[in-house]
Amino acid sequence: MPELPETETIARDLDRQVSGATIVAVGVPRPDVLRETGAMALRRRITGARIEHCWRRAKLVVLDLSTGDRLVVQPRFTGALLVDAGQLDQRERAYATVRLGLGDGRTLLYRDIRRLGTVALMPTARFERYAAGLGAEPLDPEFGPGELSGLLRGSRQAVKKLLMDQRKLAGVGNIYANEALWRAGIDPSRAARSLDAAQAAALHAGLTGVLREAVAARGTSFRDYRDASGNAGAFAEQLAVYGRAGHPCPRCGARLVGTHAIDGRSTVLCARCQH
Repeated sequence: MPELPETETIARDLDRQVSGATIVAVGVPRPDVLRETGAMALRRRITGARIEHCWRRAKLVVLDLSTGDRLVVQPRFTGALLVDAGQLDQRERAYATVRLGLGDGRTLLYRDIRRLGTVALMPTARFERYAAGLGAEPLDPEFGPGELSGLLRGSRQAVKKLLMDQRKLAGVGNIYANEALWRAGIDPSRAARSLDAAQAAALHAGLTGVLREAVAARGTSFRDYRDASGNAGAFAEQLAVYGRAGHPCPRCGARLVGTHAIDGRSTVLCARCQH
């Protein structure tokens, strides 16, 4: 599932490539991905609108339109927003669920193979109410070790589960929770409230470090994630633990352990150096 680094990459690409473009045609070949409005209302409300700005909130890609509406895309497992100037292969086009024809002849596609993602058109006030239910942004300069420590102290959850709780902390999913906890040397199953201030600081450093590095590498691609031009991210080559159960720990050499005991999600850790 695209997490913060992947959706940040997509949003930055789109802001550079399509901000200022006018939507001249709207196609919805698979309307089951739509939320908030149906296909006819979507066409009526956004045809002729100009894309003003593209940005990210949590795991959402947000397109601000000149009409005051926001087009909000949650890619989930197999979704991607792709700018097609004729370079995409037929497979990508075949799985398009929403097509936005732009005034310069390009097409902005929302491609979703399993159609588990969503596309929602929201007035600004509706989006603000929705976003108010999301947690803090971990890369916000105002979210420091003290703020993370406060979240940890107030939770009895396993620390990994808290990191992935979008109501508490926005944008972090399974890949980067695994990596951050390994970097901090913290057992993912520990109760969040059991971490002291020093451990919270180490976790904050591990989390923000891995997120920034993954953004710089344009995200992690295993199979379906692509940036706005259809290219894969490169951070998979830098993963220390995620997807590496049975391999040596890069820090101490012990065999990495895989488990699904925490919330049913794949967790990989080093039992020797994560406590």
